[in-house]
Amino acid sequence: MSRRWIATFLEAQAAELDAAHNTQLAYARDLKDFDAWLGDRGLSLEAATRADVEAYLVDCDAQGLARATRARRLSAIKQLYRFAFEEGWRADNPALQIKGPGREKSLPKTLSLAEVDALLKAARASGRTRADRLRNACLMELLYATGMRVSELVSLPLAAARGDPRMLLIRGKGGKERMVPLSPPARQALAAWLAERDRAEDLARAKGRPPSRFLFASRGASGHLTRHRFYTLIKEFAVQGGVSPSKVSPHTLRHAFATHLLANGADLRAIQTLLGHADVSTTEIYTHVLDERLKELVLEHHPLSRPS
Repeated sequence: MSRRWIATFLEAQAAELDAAHNTQLAYARDLKDFDAWLGDRGLSLEAATRADVEAYLVDCDAQGLARATRARRLSAIKQLYRFAFEEGWRADNPALQIKGPGREKSLPKTLSLAEVDALLKAARASGRTRADRLRNACLMELLYATGMRVSELVSLPLAAARGDPRMLLIRGKGGKERMVPLSPPARQALAAWLAERDRAEDLARAKGRPPSRFLFASRGASGHLTRHRFYTLIKEFAVQGGVSPSKVSPHTLRHAFATHLLANGADLRAIQTLLGHADVSTTEIYTHVLDERLKELVLEHHPLSRPS
């Protein structure tokens, strides 16, 4: 019965909310862990009480799970029981009144303009072949020019890049679409990669291979470059560019995009739209990043801040 509950809930999430594949996987892992925890104690999803849910969360804390992980697990449990209540499977929602641990509010890591320039230069020079170098340059230029999430970048459809676009249509979380402008360097890198990609695909088609619908095609199961592969690539660019690899990830380029726009006078609402944030409060964290940077500059350069 418990497995049927979880499977039906996940199917409804996918159909009604168009939840992202990675979100679905996270929900499935979290709910299966909770179900297994209940099973070990002779309990079930159908009969679990508020005290049982709270005991599970205490056990997660005792295991040393991060606050964000515990908050996500409670969110999944709350949504499952809300769905069960609405479907009439249960007469109550045992998780309704439980408050989660919340998420730790830490400032996102970002990169300086000089560090971003070093990464872009390294990307243009990295790769065994000319095609690799053109693809790498395009990946990095698009990422920094648009602030895309890495999943949005690697799965970009080829159709979105045709015709020397000034704006790029991005399909984000929950299937929501947004338009982001492309900088001249990004458009140049995109045009160069498309020309190279088309040549390679013409040769592949001549050998009987079907064309790919993705801009960054791959022979893997997904059909496009994976997030994991791009993560390793960006670390390689960091090493080659002389930037600390610990500071660099696809997401730090997204943070750099937002922070640099804000530092140069961009409106917070515009940045919210470009990043695809549903709520401007998510975007507001970048004002704190900028505030911290200004403090560092004052402490570093103001004569009165230096020890006498």
